Amino acid sequence: MTFRLAMLVGIAQLFLISVLHAQPAGPVTPPPTTPAEPVAVPPAVDAAPADPPPAPDLSVPAPAEPPADAPSLLTPVAEPHAKPAKEVGFRRNFAGSVQLDYMAIPTEKTGRKIALDGATAEVSLKIAMDFNSKVSASVKACVACHGFEVGMAYFDLRGRDELNVRVGRFTPSFGEFPQRHDPANHRTSDKPLPYDMGRMLRINEWNEGVLPAPWVDNGIEVSGTHYFGDHVQTSYAVFAVGGPRASSDPVDFDFKLSRSADSYYIDNNSRPILGGQAVVSYIAGKYSVTAGASTMRGTYDPDHRLPFQIWGAHAVVRVRDVFVRAEYLTRRTKMEMGTDPRHEFKYGPGSDGTFDPYFVKDGGYGELELPITKRITGVVREDFLRRRGNVIASSALRSNSALIRHTVGVAIAVAQSVRIKLNVERYDFSDFEDEDVVHVGIAGPF
Repeated sequence: MTFRLAMLVGIAQLFLISVLHAQPAGPVTPPPTTPAEPVAVPPAVDAAPADPPPAPDLSVPAPAEPPADAPSLLTPVAEPHAKPAKEVGFRRNFAGSVQLDYMAIPTEKTGRKIALDGATAEVSLKIAMDFNSKVSASVKACVACHGFEVGMAYFDLRGRDELNVRVGRFTPSFGEFPQRHDPANHRTSDKPLPYDMGRMLRINEWNEGVLPAPWVDNGIEVSGTHYFGDHVQTSYAVFAVGGPRASSDPVDFDFKLSRSADSYYIDNNSRPILGGQAVVSYIAGKYSVTAGASTMRGTYDPDHRLPFQIWGAHAVVRVRDVFVRAEYLTRRTKMEMGTDPRHEFKYGPGSDGTFDPYFVKDGGYGELELPITKRITGVVREDFLRRRGNVIASSALRSNSALIRHTVGVAIAVAQSVRIKLNVERYDFSDFEDEDVVHVGIAGPF
C-alpha cells in the first residue's frame, strides 16, 4: 500500500510540474542600454518545433485522444546586442483516459459467481518527457479490475528510424490489438478473448485468454521502421523481458504474479524470455493493408524447467474509415505432472503408457468496424478460445474445450472523443450453459 501511495503522489507531482512548466512564457522587453538611445531588442526566440513524429501505423485507427503536446519550457530572454539563445529541448506531455463500464449477465441470477460483473473503471495517467530528439522517457499508471499497476516506465533511445532502443517497464511488441488496448482507442467495452484480462465469463475455469493485454514486463526492446518507396512500410522488434510467472509445481501461468507489485516486478526464475515481431504494410492514401507475425518463448516456473512458446499472426485492411481485422494466437505450455499424475489429472496416459505434459491454448478474432453516421460507429466481432490437453482432476474443462463469443455493438460520440459504448454478447460454451452479456459504458481521453 505504501508503494502504491508513493507512486500516485509521484505521478501527481509530475503532473503539477508539467502543467506549470507548460505555460508559455510572455515576451520580456529588457531595459535600454542608455536613456537617450534605446537599443532594439531582438524578438524572443520561439521554441524549436517538435521532431517530426514517426509515420503513423495506419493498421489501427488514430488514437481517440486529442493532441496533448504542450509548448516547450520558458524561452530564454534575448539580451541586447547578443545572439539569440539556443532553444531548450525539453518537452513534457500529460495524457490519460477513463472508461466506466457496467457489465450485466441477464442469464445468471448472481453474475459474480462466473465473472467480474457490475461496474468497473479503467483509468490511465501518462506523462512523457522529451529530453531531445534522441532521448525520451514515459511513465504510465493505471487502475482497473486488477488494481493499481505501473503500465510503463521506460527510456527510448532513438538512433534513426531503423533503430530505437527501449529500456524499462513496457508492453513488448506482440500482435495487433495491444497497440490499441487503451479503452479510448477501441470501440468495444472489452478485449478480444485471446487478449482478455479479467472481463470474460468463466474466467477462473479458463484462466483468462492466451496472452492478456496489456502484457507489461521489465526488459529491453530494439525496434525500427524502414520505408521502401512511398507505399511500403516494414517494421521489426526483438525483445528480452522477465516473462510469465507461476508458483512452484504449476500447470499454467499465474497472471496475478506477473501484475503484482508485491513481488517488486522481478523475474521469478532468473531467465528472461525472448521474442519478436515483424510487420509489413502497404499504404496508399485512405487505403492500407497490414500483416504481421509475432513470437515469444521461454520458461515460466521458478526452476526454469517448464517451457512455453507463443506464436501469433494478424492482418488489418483499412478502406477509408472501415476496418477489417483478424488475429490468431496459439500457446503451447508444459505442465508439472507431479509424482502421481494418475491422481492429480483428470485423464490417464496415452496409448504409449505415458502422460503428455503439454497443453495447447489458442484463440482468435475477426472484427468489422464501420461508421454508421458521423457520430455512430458499428462493431461486429466473432472470437473464440480453445484448450486441448490434460487438465487437473478438479477442473470443469475437458481435454478439448472451446468457447465462441458473438458480439454486436455501437460507439456513440457525444463530445469530441468521448463515446458511449453499447455491446451485446452471446457466449457459446462447450462445457457450460450458454450465457448472454450486456455492456453499457462511456470512455474517452483527456
